[in-house]
Amino acid sequence: MRLHPNAAAKFSISEVPCCNQLDQSPHPILCSVPTCSSIPSPSPLMNRHMTDLPLRYATPAAWTEAVMADFNSFLLDHAAAEKKASGMAISMLSHYPDRVELVAAMADLAIEELTHYREVVKWIHHRGLVTAADQKDAYVLAFRESIRQGREVYLLDRLLIASIIEARGAERFALVAQALEAGPLKKFYQSIARSEERHYELFLALAQKYLEHDMIEQRWSELLDREATIVAALPIRAALH
Repeated sequence: MRLHPNAAAKFSISEVPCCNQLDQSPHPILCSVPTCSSIPSPSPLMNRHMTDLPLRYATPAAWTEAVMADFNSFLLDHAAAEKKASGMAISMLSHYPDRVELVAAMADLAIEELTHYREVVKWIHHRGLVTAADQKDAYVLAFRESIRQGREVYLLDRLLIASIIEARGAERFALVAQALEAGPLKKFYQSIARSEERHYELFLALAQKYLEHDMIEQRWSELLDREATIVAALPIRAALH
């Protein structure tokens, strides 16, 4: 995939729950709220259908079957993943206070991910469950080992790895949505999948803003290969990763 270095700026639309609606219903209701910003949009080649995500390893059907067989465990893991994603965005903006567009984008993202966490918690409580203690994510930990030292390459790797993680989330949440029966839960996961796809594009757009095109393209391909190797080795279980 080629990345265009001079994509135009735009406003992005994030689907987040309307607070007054959430408080009145156990089922999250989504509305569109404009968010950041002045970052460049990804190139048109990146605005692709969900089935055309850049991932180089397709999640096997056995994973979806495991999730549907133990959906309660999957919900608990999903909640933890959303909470960690919010924390990651806070970490990014704290690490790069001089990158104004990145700080604005990560502030918006942190709020959106925490709102997703609240949505998942509502589903957990609706099913008579309680949230569980966080567990280490072997996929994320293994992938983050690819991050190199050095100001520019460290930023590049963080942004591209975050983008690929979001792309994987988009793929897997879409698979869950496809497997669920028609109803509020299916609509919820369809919306979450769309959000993850936007986030994958967001991190790529930030990389385009701050780093050289050739550097991005070479590293993007390397990290996609690395991610495919990691995912292929993961055990099949009722968890996002």
